[in-house]
Amino acid sequence: MKKTKPLFLALSMFAGFGVLAAACSPAAQPSSPSAPTEASGSVGEQVDHKIIGIDPGAGLMNATEKAIKEYGLDDYELVEGSSAAMTAALAESYKNKKPIVITGWTPHWMFSKYDLKYLKDPKGVYGKDEEIHTIVRKGLKEQLPSAYAFLDKFEWQPADMEKVMLAITDGKSPEDAAADWVAQNQDKVNKWVEGIAPEPGKKISLAYVAWDSEIASTNVVKTVLEQKLKYTVEMNQVEAGPMWVGVSNGDADAMVAAWLPTTHADYAEKLKGQFEDLGPNLKGTKLGLVVPTYMNIDSIEDLKK
Repeated sequence: MKKTKPLFLALSMFAGFGVLAAACSPAAQPSSPSAPTEASGSVGEQVDHKIIGIDPGAGLMNATEKAIKEYGLDDYELVEGSSAAMTAALAESYKNKKPIVITGWTPHWMFSKYDLKYLKDPKGVYGKDEEIHTIVRKGLKEQLPSAYAFLDKFEWQPADMEKVMLAITDGKSPEDAAADWVAQNQDKVNKWVEGIAPEPGKKISLAYVAWDSEIASTNVVKTVLEQKLKYTVEMNQVEAGPMWVGVSNGDADAMVAAWLPTTHADYAEKLKGQFEDLGPNLKGTKLGLVVPTYMNIDSIEDLKK
């Protein structure tokens, strides 16, 4: 594997530094590719033997370095950068229907904005899909029964979350994006609160990490608790460790942001018995290499062709 370079050096293969400005205004990007651009040569030559990555040290980047070794992609360069720079590069390539390979994960708003696909991973380098769980403090069921009952029912799909994430990316505040989604999905929301009595004046605190996915889900939960069950909701943004500790020791009442069984495994094991796991609120999370659907490849193994 070639030595990684910061993404801003690699972006010369696109439209220079103008692509970085696109990251600040994603709404200006097209939702579908323009007329086809003829591509020639091997897949590696078409993408300049680059895989566009995110932050150095991220678990996804570590897995991709392993994938490069496992699949014999030694002539490929994993380009370090950030999620914003990665999506900017994707937007520029997609607009011109040019080949690109990126590190991707679900849920992510880019799957709602663009037609993308994961490359098959026959060696299983990226592991099995994870779930996002709802975790509450001990005693919540007795003290805030309506909130507990709703949190126990709360479950949605990656496509739901991605719609909220995309609205935020396109410029809406998290509060407005969540409120709009709730207003547009009343049938689903009403099933979450069916048979649950409002508790006006009761207060509940939600802990979350500053990931796009968890900002979306926590704001939706806050909106439902306030609108349907008349709670006063406090949101506390913290790092993953303090989030788990906060719910376990009662400083926070609940979180809908626990990635299991892998990402947050250490916290779950260390604090075992000190919290209640209400199960998954979202299934189908995924990590891997992603390409636009207009690229005629299906597997990581095809990158060698």
